[in-house]
Formats: sequence, structure tokens, C-alpha cells
Amino acid sequence: MHRLRVNVSEDVLDGSALIARANRLDFDRARVRVVNFMGAPGAGKTSLLERLLEGLEDVRIGVLASDGMGGLDARRLTRFHAPVVRVNAGSLSFGGARHLDARIVRTALAQLPLRDLDILVVENVGDLVCPAEFGIGEHFRVMVSSVTEDEDRPLKYPLVFRTCDLVLVNKVDLLPRFDFDLPLFLRHLDAVHPEVPLFQVSARSGRGIETWRNWMIGLLEHREVPA
Repeated sequence: MHRLRVNVSEDVLDGSALIARANRLDFDRARVRVVNFMGAPGAGKTSLLERLLEGLEDVRIGVLASDGMGGLDARRLTRFHAPVVRVNAGSLSFGGARHLDARIVRTALAQLPLRDLDILVVENVGDLVCPAEFGIGEHFRVMVSSVTEDEDRPLKYPLVFRTCDLVLVNKVDLLPRFDFDLPLFLRHLDAVHPEVPLFQVSARSGRGIETWRNWMIGLLEHREVPA
């Protein structure tokens, strides 16, 4: 019985990896750069995306939003007239797990004009475990952590920090009001992922947003030419 459970788990992971590779091929053919945007609930992912979208006038960007009941986050983003597709991951993923997997993303791609996009941001589920384990065919991973969380998040959830290409420390405008030890967080992060790029940002005040926006635009410089 134990052997059966392990085999089923491996089949699910292998199947997800196969679909992720198919997604990646489609992304590369369309010459769209895909960013897996991850973070805990309340980290400020949607607010940061609002800030990003409001200043990207010459970059065609779309969003695949993993939204809960009601679709509130997706509606917040549609006012920027960018293609936004809402996905309720809890009702579609393998075994009802709360994460976006490659199959869910592939299903949603039919609703997105990939060849008309430069960047696709996949706003993942507010979770620090599953999104790190299930690739979706993305080119880059961005991790959002806020000063309203614990400084030891990198040590508690090392995989999601270790596999990201950029860390955004959000809500830094609240540092004077919260007992958050930023140097300690940075030491923990360095222990897990040394020299990973990091920007201190605030969706509320706008601090660091332009720097992050330029980083995103920079992703377009090395797009593969489709075969």
C-alpha cells in the first residue's frame, strides 16, 4: 500500500513536469517571458502588480491570477486594460491542493493572447510550500515577502526562497511601526540563497517600484528566437 502511494505521487509529479515543458515550449514560441509571482497571503502581491501595470506603457503584459471566491484580485487588475485571466486553483488542481500546477496554467492559456504579450505574470496562490515544488514552465520566479511577516521565513520555507530569481521585501513603509528585524531577515535569506537580487519596495508609497519595473523590462532583453 505504501509503495502504491509513492508511485501515484511520482506519476503526478512526472505528469506535471511534462506539461510544464509543453508550456515552456509554447511560451518560447510566442516569445513571451513568464514570471511565477509567489508569496504568502497578505504579502501584497496584487497591490504590487497594480503598481507594476500602471507604469508599463510600452510593454505588453498579461496576468494569470490565481484568485479565490469572488474574483476580487482579478477585477482590481482589469482596470489597467491588460489581459487578465482568473483561475480558482482550489477547484482545479490535483487532489484539490492549493497551488497552481502546469495543467491549470495550460488550460488557462487558451484564454490569453500569448503572441500579443511581452510578459505574462502568473500570480500564484498565497502559499509558501506547493508553488515552489510545482513548476509551470516559467522563465523566472519572483518571491514577495513583507515586513508584516516573520524574519525567519527563509529558514522555514527555504525552497521557495532558494528557487527564486528575485526577492521583493514589501511594505517597507511600515518598518517604523512593526518589530521586523530587516538585517536579520537578510542574513537568513543569505543563508538560504546567497546573493539573490533583492529590492525593498512599498506598494503604498511607491518606493522601489521603478527599480522593480526596470528589472521586469530587463527580462525582455534575452528572449529566445523561436525555432
